[in-house]
Amino acid sequence: MSATGLSADPREYRRRLEEQPDASIDAWAAELMRDLSIRLGVVPVLERFRRATRIDERELERVFAAGGGAPATLGRTLDGRLMVPAISLHHLVAGLRRETPDARVRLTDYLVESFHEIVFL
Repeated sequence: MSATGLSADPREYRRRLEEQPDASIDAWAAELMRDLSIRLGVVPVLERFRRATRIDERELERVFAAGGGAPATLGRTLDGRLMVPAISLHHLVAGLRRETPDARVRLTDYLVESFHEIVFL
């Protein structure tokens, strides 16, 4: 184990994630979104999640609803950026699982992309 408690670098972190069960990947992704939303805000978390999981805004809306998120709570900021309540971010994980056959890979990509942020949490 390295000083971060995760691994020495993102490649090693990815390798370790690949050894974990789906339930752990899902829980860590949901917890990461929650923790980063506190540190960075919801909008940057949504943007990072979209980028890492390779979904556009329309797909994010569908994934959110498929995961149990109330569509009426999805909205936009004054400058037009997609927004959901921070407490609802976890719905994106379940929705991605329902909507994409390679959700595990996408969620792992999200975790690995956030490797350098995780060490600060």
